[in-house]
Amino acid sequence: MTAISNRLAVFRRYRFLLFNLVMKDFKLKYRRSVLGILWSMLNPLLMMLVITMVFAEIFRFEDEWFAVYYLTGWLVFNLVVEGTTGAMTSIMGGGGLLKKVYIPKYIFPLEKCLFALVNTMFAMIPIFAVKAFVGMPVHPTVLFFWVPVIYVLVFAIGLGLILATLAVFFRDITHLYAVWTTAWMFLTPIIYPVDLLSESMRQWIRFNPLYHYVNMFRNVMMNGTMPNLRSHIICGILSITFLLVGLLVFKWKQDKFILYI
Repeated sequence: MTAISNRLAVFRRYRFLLFNLVMKDFKLKYRRSVLGILWSMLNPLLMMLVITMVFAEIFRFEDEWFAVYYLTGWLVFNLVVEGTTGAMTSIMGGGGLLKKVYIPKYIFPLEKCLFALVNTMFAMIPIFAVKAFVGMPVHPTVLFFWVPVIYVLVFAIGLGLILATLAVFFRDITHLYAVWTTAWMFLTPIIYPVDLLSESMRQWIRFNPLYHYVNMFRNVMMNGTMPNLRSHIICGILSITFLLVGLLVFKWKQDKFILYI
């Protein structure tokens, strides 16, 4: 308990640094941008328009709520990919600061995941706008959107810690991960409904953590149903497992970071 208390005390001491790093990334991202923060909302809308036109016209995919279906899946996927991609290079990017002063190294990947969460909150606005535009009913369950988002954030932090550790010693992981995220997008039911898959494929897709997060988020945002106990158990176990593994791997190797950055 003493060790945990000490770590919490260290985290509280550096929480203002964490906040300032998030604000710095926020300002850098939208600096010299005419539309600024509006891009966080326009980007998913523009992608939604392209995907909707392609699937509605070329593939004859008919679903009156497809735009919302895509946006809800994209939001979960983007939170994970943006957070983990930023976390992966965060230690190398913060190398100059780490060599000068003592800072808990986990602050850097954590900050990238929190920055992705901030962008996700802005990206929530287009979902409600599109729901209103297409006449989709808004269920009271949308008030609990933060439940699956927290699961996703914890998962992203754990995976981000693992990737940040690997990237320090194996720089090629950054290129391999970019390829993987492309494949991951098609392995996750973001664009297509699970019903189109064969029964055998449905069994395999359940091994994809994002399948469960996306499904929970859509139930809350689209279907008006609260996550059942089974969904909470699956998502909770996945998130906590990745977080614990990430913390263990990061702690195991962090003392050697300084030799490679």
